[in-house]
Amino acid sequence: MDNITLVFGASLKPERYSNKAIHALIDKNYGVVAFGLRVGNIRGVKINNKLPLKIAIDTVTLYLNAGRQKEYYSYLVNLKPRRVIFNPGTENFELISILENEGIIVEIACTLVLLSIGNY
Repeated sequence: MDNITLVFGASLKPERYSNKAIHALIDKNYGVVAFGLRVGNIRGVKINNKLPLKIAIDTVTLYLNAGRQKEYYSYLVNLKPRRVIFNPGTENFELISILENEGIIVEIACTLVLLSIGNY
């Protein structure tokens, strides 16, 4: 599966944007893996509460606020995704700087909007 997206901060709650993003990514035929606090399943995508380390990730889409991101800085850098999307409310200029210094593309955008306009 190419172009795999890691939904980071995934929620089982249907009203959460991370949940909606998983549905939208599946609808657009993207490979999806998910990390969240609670284990579960959304349309066949397992939400893991342990970080997936052995899979090539193209894009990380963040749904974790800046205050909760710090413990994952090293993981995100070592994952070496092509890009990281900071969805509204997740902006973190410290992490953005770290990622950019590692050559990782950073977008401050909404995954749902990018998908809906064909710019994902």
